[in-house]
Amino acid sequence: MSMDEAKLTTIDGDYVMPGLAATYLRVQGDEAAFIETCTSQSVPQMLAALAEAGLTPGQVRWVIVTHVHLDHAGGASALMQACPQAQLLAHPRAARHLIDPSRLVASARQVYGAEKFDRLYGAIEPIAAERVKTMEDGQEVQLGDAHLQFLHTRGHANHHFVVVDHARSTVFTGDTFGLVYPRLQRAGRLAYPSTSPTDFDVEAAHASIDRIVSLNMNSACLTHFGEIRDLDVVGGQLHRWLDLSERLVSQAAAAGGDAAAMEARIRPELDRAMEQAAAEAGLALDADDRKLIAFDLALNAQGLAFAAHKQASGAGA
Repeated sequence: MSMDEAKLTTIDGDYVMPGLAATYLRVQGDEAAFIETCTSQSVPQMLAALAEAGLTPGQVRWVIVTHVHLDHAGGASALMQACPQAQLLAHPRAARHLIDPSRLVASARQVYGAEKFDRLYGAIEPIAAERVKTMEDGQEVQLGDAHLQFLHTRGHANHHFVVVDHARSTVFTGDTFGLVYPRLQRAGRLAYPSTSPTDFDVEAAHASIDRIVSLNMNSACLTHFGEIRDLDVVGGQLHRWLDLSERLVSQAAAAGGDAAAMEARIRPELDRAMEQAAAEAGLALDADDRKLIAFDLALNAQGLAFAAHKQASGAGA
């Protein structure tokens, strides 16, 4: 099978800012699959890419979300409405939130506020259960004459999988293989993990990174952001960040206090680590870089504090 037959398009979902969240259009013969859906506002760009590839919405066989965090799955219902023949493929633990997104939406609205939620994500509607298919670890589906394989990868979220595409020798990694924003790669490679609440598990995250590297694919397609080829380098950076994360969780749990106090101790350590990582990459961070990074480090600190508080509560039980 030639690479010309296995066509791949990277689509910028334009979530918050360019270069932040990608979706992918994978075409094999006369069938198509979308991997990740970003938000409902991203659907016009996705359908435009489909038309540019010479296909119609009726030729989309699969819509795939690596997990249900809204920058990955927020556009699923709108895309499924636009693609009447498609089935939605999801992790077994994710499917119920796509069939009935009410709890997911209510939680996000509480965090963001109604106005910001609507601006970021738009409408998120239920998806008919008969159009949602759950994928077990190692299971495959066919796309044209190619096969896509699904591997469960805990660490970032318990309901996360990655999608292995042997025809293109790539793997679509969602948030499992970290964040590699194009604007931060000006001087050298700079990758870091997402440890956002509430499922972060450092041992599982290490194992999932190793699982991806061991596939020996030529590339990885990251939701944040784009296709990369230096998997060993990125994997090594992610492992170092996870080692630091584990130390910070242990130190915060030992020091005690509530989750807010733990977060206040953890965040400055992440800021210092990022400054060091940027310096090692030869990158002089500007104001826009810091704005981009600040959102992730805030979420990462929250996730580590949540894990530390859980650890401390378990030790005291």
